[in-house]
Amino acid sequence: MRYNKYSKGKKGIAGALSLLLALGLAACGGKNTPVKQENTVGFVPRLDTQTDCSVNIVGHYSNFEALEAEFNRFSQYYPNVRLSYTYMDGYSKSSSGILSTALAGSEAPDIFFTYSWMGEWPDGEQILAASENLADPALGIDLSCVRSNLLKQGEDGSILSVPVYTTTYGMLVNEDIFTKENLAVPQTYDELLSVCETLKKAGYDNPIMGCTKGNGDLLYPLFYPYFCGQIQGNESALADLNEMKPGAGEYIRSTLDLTSDFMQHGYLDLDSCSQMEDNYDAVILRFFEGDVPMMLATGNTVSGTEKREAKSEAFTAKPFSYSFHPVPSTEEGGYFINTISIGFGVNKNSENLDMANKFMRFLVTTEELNLMAKAKRMVTPCVDMSLDSVYAPFEKISSDRFINLSELGLSDVASSQVSRAGWQVGMGNMTVDEAVAAFGKIE
Repeated sequence: MRYNKYSKGKKGIAGALSLLLALGLAACGGKNTPVKQENTVGFVPRLDTQTDCSVNIVGHYSNFEALEAEFNRFSQYYPNVRLSYTYMDGYSKSSSGILSTALAGSEAPDIFFTYSWMGEWPDGEQILAASENLADPALGIDLSCVRSNLLKQGEDGSILSVPVYTTTYGMLVNEDIFTKENLAVPQTYDELLSVCETLKKAGYDNPIMGCTKGNGDLLYPLFYPYFCGQIQGNESALADLNEMKPGAGEYIRSTLDLTSDFMQHGYLDLDSCSQMEDNYDAVILRFFEGDVPMMLATGNTVSGTEKREAKSEAFTAKPFSYSFHPVPSTEEGGYFINTISIGFGVNKNSENLDMANKFMRFLVTTEELNLMAKAKRMVTPCVDMSLDSVYAPFEKISSDRFINLSELGLSDVASSQVSRAGWQVGMGNMTVDEAVAAFGKIE
């Protein structure tokens, strides 16, 4: 079966990492820390540098210039290796079987995007079975450069996917507006309300905006990090939520109270927010109009800002400084929620497996992964978290407010219910009591 000989990729994301969880494998944390691989200074080719072959990476980004730049750097060592990135049509939750069919086909990819939701696929076992063990010492991949809590390890010590990008949630801030109005970016929930009130009185119709298209988009960067902060380390709460036990909805009550409280102040206008068609291009271009002080967004949205500066006539005519901040949901501030945005897995049945593994050995280093993150304006998965300046505010968050979703332990199904509950309350479709009672069955 041909799998739409891809054309070049879009936004994909996260990992065969979660595949391991979904299939009942153990996560690495403290006791299962991956074996430290060789840590060379610079990349040293181990295969014949005149090797002539092709290596194809597939995924769901419509374009991937950051990866193409890595291809060019890799070609300095292996000039006859033809590296390509292509978009795979239907690479999504709703197209179960596309990837496993491709991996078993005659034109199988050598490297492929991995996502957290792959574990929900009925063919997840086939994808797992086709994945190379990247922790094999013989491959020499330096996994120690990646934050260990982003790696998932099987009972046999295998690691089938490596994170390439991670992301977070927050709000884009128009710094010029804050300077003009002599305001500081809010650091607590009360300050957020106070700043919104001041901006409203100063004539800003929309002190803060967010996209209403799709479940969970509205206020997600406010309520979801807060929710995670409330249940982190609470094993009984996590078990009840994951098993959808009767009464488990009570664990999200404070989160929904926060959502309801914020919406009742009228600082976020639903009609204005509904005019944005998506939470990527439309959100970015609306923010670049220059009259929105704060825009709720994800790191995936932020990744597209730099490229779209020139596409905005308003921003080109009157550019302004902006940055990305955590949304302050408590009196102690906000949270830095970190989650894998995209991972890479290797097809162990690849006809060019040796070279595919060599490319991964080249890519999985602090230097290359940080270059990738900078080029794409995403958060690096490296231990050395050299963040793009737009993310600088997140560096100030204390470690006890840094939450890694791969460690949290919340299932995808439970997470989806939290998202839907917050969206329904935020949109005014449900009361807090109704959403709490309906938890586990919210459409």
